[in-house]
Parts: sequence; structure tokens; C-alpha cells
Amino acid sequence: MSAPEEPDWPTNYFNYFTEIEEHFQRARGTSLFLLSPLDWALIETWKNGGIPLEAVRRGIERAFEKWKASKRRQAVNSLAYCTQAVIEEAEIMAKGGVSQPAAPVVEAPFSVEELQAHLSSNASLLAAKGWADLAASLNKLAAEASQHHQALEELELRLTVIEEKMLAEARAVQSEEQLLKVRREMEHSLRPYRGKMTADQLSRLERQFVDRAVLEQAGLRRLSLFYLH
Repeated sequence: MSAPEEPDWPTNYFNYFTEIEEHFQRARGTSLFLLSPLDWALIETWKNGGIPLEAVRRGIERAFEKWKASKRRQAVNSLAYCTQAVIEEAEIMAKGGVSQPAAPVVEAPFSVEELQAHLSSNASLLAAKGWADLAASLNKLAAEASQHHQALEELELRLTVIEEKMLAEARAVQSEEQLLKVRREMEHSLRPYRGKMTADQLSRLERQFVDRAVLEQAGLRRLSLFYLH
């Protein structure tokens, strides 16, 4: 599913995660609830799959309306509960049933200096791992931070390519036991929701879950501009 054109790309992109987190907390009725690694991986699959933010909001609301109508006593403890409703809302929007409200164009929510620091610090982490080629790529981007600050969408694409290489390197140095532990955690987290997702949805979610866990074990950070702060 392709995302609709968004004139407010910086706003929609950088608010995507926090908007979903806050909307889920409001729908659940508590601001103290923390999203799990599975939830964050799920949000990332929606972002990467081009699911509009408005579709996620509406899907969450519809899922909780259904939950309240069923008068279930068990609390909703994962965003995964809303998956089917989110996908259905995204399909409605894709067919033109509902248009996504536009927002004004805004500047990037971080300075050139902050962008440069983000790129440089991640380059240092990669250099410490001995991955000189990846570190050099990030250092080059850091040196050109003022230029890239004016073209963030293109920069994000470049960071995605570097991150894919970084993930491959990180996964290659993991032991079988480390990877097995991650898989067990993933299976435990996904078990209650497997019957509510398609094979494609599960495959995307499993990959995001494993990727996040592998980077955490390797002591690395995501390169995406969302993780700048």
C-alpha cells in the first residue's frame, strides 16, 4: 500500500510514533501505560508500509469501541489488538473513502547541529565495532549536514540503506543462543495475536521485532531521523 502525498512530510513523519503512542494511551484510558517492544515494532511496520497516521488513529478508536461493546473485562495490553481495524481503515482511505486532513508545511524539528551530532555519534559507535566503511558513510553525511537538512526525505532514504547494512553486520556477529533468545521472546509476544494478522503482516512484524532486538544487543542505535532525539 502506497502512502498518499503528504505536503507536511516533516510533521507527519516525526510525529508518527508519538501520535500513535498517545492516541493508544488515551483510548486505553491511561497515560502511564508503556508500549512494549512488540508495539514499537508494529508501529514501524505501519510507517514503513505507508499506513497513514489518520488511519491508525481511526483504527485504534474503532478497536476500542468494539472492545467496550463486548464488555470484556480483560484490559487491552498491546497495540496489536488494533491491527485489523487499522488495516481496514487504511484500505478505506486508499479507496478514497476518507481523505487525510492536510497540515501546514513546517521546518524540521531539529537543528543542523543536532542532525550533525546524531550522524557523528552513530558513526563513532560503528567505528568502535570495526565497521569503518559504514562509519565513513555516516561521517560524510555529518560533514554535509547543512545540505542534508534541506532535503530530509532523501537523507532518510540514505540512512535506510546504511541501516540495512548495519543490521546485516550486527546479525552476523550474534551467536546462535542470542538469536534464539530473541526468537523466543518474539514468539511469546506474538502468540496471542497470530490469529488476528495475515501472513504478510506477521512476517513484517517479526522482522522489525528481531531487528530492534539485534541492534539493542549490539549496543547500536537506529539511524532513522525519528530517533534523533
